[in-house]
Amino acid sequence: MSVLSCRGLGFKVRDAQLLRDIDLDVQLGETLGIVGPNGSGKSTLLKLLAGLRAPASGEVRLGGKRLGELSRRTIAQQLAVVEQQADTDDAIRVFDAVALGRTPWLSALSPWSREDDAIVHQALHDVDATHLSQRAWRSLSGGERQRVHIARALAQRPQILLLKGVQGLPVTTLIALHDLNQALTCDRLAVLDRGQLVALGAPLEVLTPQRLQETFGVQGHYLTDPFDGAQILRLRSN
Repeated sequence: MSVLSCRGLGFKVRDAQLLRDIDLDVQLGETLGIVGPNGSGKSTLLKLLAGLRAPASGEVRLGGKRLGELSRRTIAQQLAVVEQQADTDDAIRVFDAVALGRTPWLSALSPWSREDDAIVHQALHDVDATHLSQRAWRSLSGGERQRVHIARALAQRPQILLLKGVQGLPVTTLIALHDLNQALTCDRLAVLDRGQLVALGAPLEVLTPQRLQETFGVQGHYLTDPFDGAQILRLRSN
């Protein structure tokens, strides 16, 4: 079941075409990784799928409905984005920072409740940050801040999470990755090259030696971990 999709998606800045004719479906419960060389359009694609930028062509659908037809509140109830640099008030507690994720679900008729408390605590637990809940935001390290931002996104209880660099979360995930060995743990991979989708499928099917050479400009071969049988990718620049 597709929960997020795009057809013919394109984006350009002035005369530079950054993305062209992207067709993609994100399936319920999967982790779909986006990989490609620097400048291939990974971040731009995430922003278009999140509705943070308007496409030059094509469309994005969330739950079968055109993204442009949905309110920001409705989108936020279904989809959460974790950006690399997100603003948070330095004076805020970690628990309160994560609680901001509940905003799309609150109203005069649905005020804060014990259920919201429980959701925030669960989000902190999911990113192994329960011990940080009473800490001040300003006291956190960069890595701790990133975990708290992810917890805030999880507290939205979205169907879909769009982010960079973290996997293994209890939600359908679309993730942009630079580490190809980390990408091997995804359910599927979308490979971008110069703004185009050049491969889509299971990691070992798309990250072939030929694709590594053509798209990433590296030589690669697979080794098998003797302890758990996992595939490990060894890379060498040309």
